[in-house]
Amino acid sequence: MKKFKAESKKLLDLMINSIYTNKEIFLRELISNASDALDKLYFKSLNQTLGLAREDFFIKITRDDKNRTLTISDNGCGMTLEDLDNNLGVIAHSGTLDAKQDIKEEDIEMIGQFGVGFYSAFMVASKVEVLTKAYGEDKAYLWSSDGAEGYTVVESEKESFGTDIKLYIKEDIDDENYSKFLDEYTIKSLVKKYSDYIRYPIKMVVTVSDKDEKGEYVEHESEQTLNSQIPIWKKSKSEVSEEEYAEFYKEKFHDFEAPLKVISSSVEGAVNFTSLLFIPKRAPYDYYSKDFVKGLRLFTNGVMIMDKCSELLPDCFGFVKGVVDSSDLQLNISRETLQQSRQLKVIANSIEKKVKTELKKLLTNSREDYETFWKQFGLQLKFGVYSGFGEKKELLQDLLLFYSYRKEKLVTLDEYAESLTEDDKYIYYVSGSSVESVKSLPQLEKLGENEDVLFLTDDVDEFCLRIIGKFKEKEFKSLSEYESDKQDEQKDDEKNEMLDYLKEKLGRVSLVRLTEKLKNHAVCLTTQGAISLEMEKVLNSMPASDGGARAERVLEINKNHKIYDKLCALYESDKDKCADLADVLLTQAELSAGLKVDNLADYSDKVCKLIVE
Repeated sequence: MKKFKAESKKLLDLMINSIYTNKEIFLRELISNASDALDKLYFKSLNQTLGLAREDFFIKITRDDKNRTLTISDNGCGMTLEDLDNNLGVIAHSGTLDAKQDIKEEDIEMIGQFGVGFYSAFMVASKVEVLTKAYGEDKAYLWSSDGAEGYTVVESEKESFGTDIKLYIKEDIDDENYSKFLDEYTIKSLVKKYSDYIRYPIKMVVTVSDKDEKGEYVEHESEQTLNSQIPIWKKSKSEVSEEEYAEFYKEKFHDFEAPLKVISSSVEGAVNFTSLLFIPKRAPYDYYSKDFVKGLRLFTNGVMIMDKCSELLPDCFGFVKGVVDSSDLQLNISRETLQQSRQLKVIANSIEKKVKTELKKLLTNSREDYETFWKQFGLQLKFGVYSGFGEKKELLQDLLLFYSYRKEKLVTLDEYAESLTEDDKYIYYVSGSSVESVKSLPQLEKLGENEDVLFLTDDVDEFCLRIIGKFKEKEFKSLSEYESDKQDEQKDDEKNEMLDYLKEKLGRVSLVRLTEKLKNHAVCLTTQGAISLEMEKVLNSMPASDGGARAERVLEINKNHKIYDKLCALYESDKDKCADLADVLLTQAELSAGLKVDNLADYSDKVCKLIVE
């Protein structure tokens, strides 16, 4: 028995137990090695005119349930005795990487880099045999190993060139079902998942069911090709129909609807990559939950490396699904994860800009489709503006939509700003739980005659606008802070005395003042300071909140309403009844603002008392 030429036991144990975290990837690695062997012979054929065409090459998988073996065969370049010692006897030596240095053909896409993928077989196999015969050689060799102790090589017989790797699958144990790797369905699923776009056919005998002459279904075995071979994202757009894109999306990303938008691109530059991205019509059921995991499927030369690579998408575009394929990325030794590399950041930045551009086009050219998108994912864009201290606000702010009071529809910030003059300093907004509830606010009826107002109906909206701060030099301002130019400050000492008295008796407001911004309503509740009523609700609803967030409430009384005259009269004749009336008015204002009222019974008693008296 020959010993491995590296720190064999220690290194092989490390690879089997530490480098690879997912046992099922062994098949991906062995198929990738077979593909590399085919590429090497194909390249040799191109240069030496051997008469071999790409169509002549294949990879074959053979299952043997009875003997618990799984064999991966190829008719590629094969290995000489020296190759066996160098490639399989020296752990972490990559024959493919050596070959890559000399091959520059665009039609050749070798995968292996590290020379360790082969040893992933020992995660599922108690013994591995490699029967190989190099192209153009007479002798074949059988390499065999039970694991870390070493290996044997003997001369053997093989009819044709190529390599057969036979795995003796381990027996099942309590916490590991190794038998599944002999299952037909599992093998087909793993090929589809990891190796669907290997450029050579991957064949296997499978059980199929067909009708016989009597019309009854009969099972029989048939050799089938398991992989698609050519990735749809590597085809030119003119070769792929909308229906084909839709079917690919629905099959691969488990959606029952076609995507709202397809984004196909090929980028050449500092990093070369192709991408095929999809914007869904509907958000997944768990999209706004902590269980949702964003990310794009990452391929290198058609081999899937990661199912969800989160680094390729910013959180604000986490709804995007799709694939990215690049041979320029630096992978870690297991090819299961990425190194944090400049190339990865370049791809991520490019994808971010591309998605923004396509969403902007959708907004401009297909408003109905964009509003469909907005209803599903608009909240995510708002969170994107707010998170990271506004890091993405420049990217996202012109994609935002809010309901316009005057236009009675969703508008962009730019569309709102179009109606403003140079003298207008502010973009006004008002917050509430819904469009209907906001429309009913007392302070809106008169202001809406002169100013347009944006309705904020999501919890994050006000925080979002606070982060943006200004848009086209116009400051965002809450309706609570609106002061009409015609509003007359009360100068009458006696009446100011009444307002101070009411503030003291009410207790739960910071200020009582007169206003002219109301029309038919007697009072409204506004705030002063940094926290609005809606922000108070949001902050106090957070899991870690102690409920201590509180807006500084202001009770505004319509000075042109009869109720104000009534208050003045009661203040002269019965101050206690004046305070009771003010308390009822304040409670009504709180209810109109959607606030919780602690003592409705007391409110009811005061209403009845005022009616009776």
